[in-house]
Amino acid sequence: MKKLKPFFVVFNIVLIFLSCSKKNIEADILIENGTVYNGIDTIPTNHSIAIKNDKIVFIGDDNFVTINAVKTIDAKGLIVSPGFIDPHTHADRDLKMVENSHNKPFLYQGITTVVVGNDGASYYPSEKYKTLYETQGIGTNVVMLVGHGTIRNQVMGKNDRKATNQEIVEMQKLVQQEMDQGAFGLSTGLFYSPGSYSNTDEVIALAKTTAKNGGIYDTHLRDESSYTIGLIPAIEEAIEIGRQAKLPIHISHIKCLGVDVWYQSDSIIKSIEKAQKEGINISANQYPYDASATGLRAAVVPRWAESGGKDSVFIRYDNPKLKKRLLEETTININRRGGPEKLLIVKSADSVYIGKNLLEISEELKLTPAEAAFKILRTSYVRVASFNMNPYDIKNFMTKDWVVTGSDGNTGHPRKYGSFPHKYNEYVKGSKTINLSDFINKSSSKTADIFKIPNRGRLVENNYADIIIFNPETFKDKANYIDAFQLSEGLEYSIINGKFSIEKGEYTNKLNGNVLKKI
Repeated sequence: MKKLKPFFVVFNIVLIFLSCSKKNIEADILIENGTVYNGIDTIPTNHSIAIKNDKIVFIGDDNFVTINAVKTIDAKGLIVSPGFIDPHTHADRDLKMVENSHNKPFLYQGITTVVVGNDGASYYPSEKYKTLYETQGIGTNVVMLVGHGTIRNQVMGKNDRKATNQEIVEMQKLVQQEMDQGAFGLSTGLFYSPGSYSNTDEVIALAKTTAKNGGIYDTHLRDESSYTIGLIPAIEEAIEIGRQAKLPIHISHIKCLGVDVWYQSDSIIKSIEKAQKEGINISANQYPYDASATGLRAAVVPRWAESGGKDSVFIRYDNPKLKKRLLEETTININRRGGPEKLLIVKSADSVYIGKNLLEISEELKLTPAEAAFKILRTSYVRVASFNMNPYDIKNFMTKDWVVTGSDGNTGHPRKYGSFPHKYNEYVKGSKTINLSDFINKSSSKTADIFKIPNRGRLVENNYADIIIFNPETFKDKANYIDAFQLSEGLEYSIINGKFSIEKGEYTNKLNGNVLKKI
């Protein structure tokens, strides 16, 4: 019998020692054999991930540990990543209703956390809705913002006038109240009434209250086109608010909306990156479509006509002294959007209008496009998809490391059901505008950093287990402008707070989301 060489003796002893000293890990779920993007790095790994209760308790090479798991997922051929965080949604409109609290339109995109209260419109008081969400259950995690327009309406109504000093103090008190209840920041919708009636000083005052509480300022700009002050001045206003209030600025769904401002993305990027060098924290989100979506009234009716609310619009329209001016300015706004053929009706109480553009409707009614718009608006709230963005600007913004993915998910536009998989297919697999790790990182960790969401957005030990597993070949959006209500496909698993929300592609009927708390 040959004697073993000393090297092999030592090697075998080491192997025996390691096998005897392996750490034992008890887990509820073990994910193995997947291509893991942790939300931070650019190169994936094949690490295993163990989950216990609501936390990640292990991520790494499982050859050096013993994991005893209740359930094991073989993720071979699949991509494992942090759950996506959507920084701009209107999901609160669904979450408050028990029949829609599952949040499936977002869930099937791989979204595990939604930000609500955007565009200056939040449900008030937030404590009431926080309690509602926690009581009835919600399908995804929720980050709450306090809306400037909501607060202004509480104090001043929908009046088109400057706030008094006392009114600003009252608004600051309400902002403080909402921050105390857990809001992560202040949102504005300066394009919409009543936010459009405020001046910059008013917003700065409320942003300062937000800053004292460590919050973020999330803004729908005063103008994304050439409606009022213009797109670039609106960007400069947002920067000035950040400069004066000393808090992070997040521009919601950054875009160049309408032919008047196409190709201004270069100038905007230059301005923002100059301010960043000055020390102002600025970021933005973007949805990956060339059509925006909003209310028809918001898109075409001049703001002065909205003062006082919806009824006031038609009181003015029926006034012969104002009607001509109103129609003229509405026509200008329609043309600013690219013309009536670019405004597609996607939601209306009268279904006969849905799927038709404003030009087609005006021809059927034998009215001018502006007159047709008011006739439609008399029936109900109407939403439009507005095809008014240029691919150059979309891609230009998308490549910036300070621009993350957001859906602005709202009824009638495919972005509510498809933004994240659409971006993956169109701009990662298709045009290769960005790479896969970029897409994942800017859908998870970077958004968590922007909103200061603790212990989420990264696959690291002790973080909350918000994890998705998707098939890179079949992960895709199905919603389009004709049928915007089709759930996305290809998401195999969604784990939220350590529990299955989607398992083997099927919804589990479990409401695993939480209302998150700020740091």
